[in-house]
Amino acid sequence: MTARAFTVAFEGVEARLVEVQCAVSPGSPSFTLVGLPDKAVTEAKERVRAALQALSIALPAKRITVNLSPADLPKEGSHFDLPIAVALLAALEIIPREDIEGTVALGELSLDGRLIAVAGALPAAMAAAVEDRALLCPKACGAEAAWVGATTVLAASSLEEVLHHYTGRTPLLPAEAGEVVRTATPRDFREVKGQERAKRALEIAAAGRHHLFMVGTPGSGKSMLAARLPGILPPLSAPEALETSMIHSLAGLLTEGGISRDRPFREPHHTASMAAIVGGGRGAKPGEISLAHNGVLFLDEFPEFPRTVLDTLRQPIETGTVMVARANAHVRYPCRFLLVAAANPCKCGYLSDPSRACGRAPICGEDYLGRISGPLIDRFDLRVEVPPVAFADLDLPSTGESSASIATRVAAARERQAARFSGSASLRVNADLEGASLEEHAGPDSEGKELIGRVAERMGLSARGYHRILRVARTIADLEGSERVRRPHIAEAISFRLASAVGGL
Repeated sequence: MTARAFTVAFEGVEARLVEVQCAVSPGSPSFTLVGLPDKAVTEAKERVRAALQALSIALPAKRITVNLSPADLPKEGSHFDLPIAVALLAALEIIPREDIEGTVALGELSLDGRLIAVAGALPAAMAAAVEDRALLCPKACGAEAAWVGATTVLAASSLEEVLHHYTGRTPLLPAEAGEVVRTATPRDFREVKGQERAKRALEIAAAGRHHLFMVGTPGSGKSMLAARLPGILPPLSAPEALETSMIHSLAGLLTEGGISRDRPFREPHHTASMAAIVGGGRGAKPGEISLAHNGVLFLDEFPEFPRTVLDTLRQPIETGTVMVARANAHVRYPCRFLLVAAANPCKCGYLSDPSRACGRAPICGEDYLGRISGPLIDRFDLRVEVPPVAFADLDLPSTGESSASIATRVAAARERQAARFSGSASLRVNADLEGASLEEHAGPDSEGKELIGRVAERMGLSARGYHRILRVARTIADLEGSERVRRPHIAEAISFRLASAVGGL
């Protein structure tokens, strides 16, 4: 007796269809799993055995063989429990074989037959929709998977409910999509006193997704400013929300099936490992740069990160993707994020404070910021000094703009970019401009071209630096509502690129 069910194996955000073949044949009683299963998958046979016993279903005294095809694809995770159990029930002729072949199943079984939530329901539902099959999953994953909308999602609480569904006793109703998650009210820029230049840099960064590097003494407000950046970013579009949520689904970060329209804001500690930042570890899971896809990655105490970790950011910043290569897996994840980095000017933090400067200045600052490689620094479009705020200014009433008014300008600038790049699949924001598209959309007027040419010659700008100034100038023009990049826009972009106060970087 043979039967087959279907599930998925994850390769990055892609879910590959796996055929679960089950054969019950005469021979010495045994239960064998083949097809490159990992430890969690191998242990599935014990969970399946116990779950069936909880339903008073005894396994026959025969040879049971389960093959996970394709056999050369590594199988990882406990979500193989449910498809193995369903295939076995069909092979024992307890449920109809033809019915289970029309579904993709995933879910972990407890010993009493309950179905436990697993990561990856959203990409699994996408794969089921492509194959024109329904998705069978634990009830806790149903609301998440139902967001796909292009396939029927059957969510069960236990193996008993699955059994009753396929035998026609109590059919499962299609799951409904979860609620859109609303985060707490974002922090407001009005609460930040002073630091107008840093606020302007954050506005430009948000409008064009330009990477920003802030340097300032401890307590000057770098982290406070970065924490308010999400409040001026436009919400995720529907395609962006889906692709971001697929990554979060693989990482098990979606709660109660809710998908958020807020852009991710990730702030890992400087002790994080390379696998935590870039991705990897067991199963080549996504790292912080992928979890920040379409959002913000804030790295505080930037020079304190290991240099090997920082240098691995150079390629993902340019390409928007990261390849996690392991001996048995090569997994690609998207990672288009806005990088905001913050650092003290030196180890003690008071290099720029005349009253507290250390005796090793300026070598102290050169050694500290010298931990960051030149090629990585070159990838920051905006560099700004965040000076300390005087105590007397802290007692003054707030006079700055609110996040809502800044967000309105940012949204208008993003809309102009969306209209400009509507015919391109690779361009979304000004930070994506390169080559011919850069010349077409960000070419300055004659005065602006003369200015940037003179600065490039005098300051020895790299080609990357030259192009990034043009990108930032294009964003400044969009914030102003100007169709053409003019000399004032170039001048402001240059001022952020060549900020001499930022540790000489």
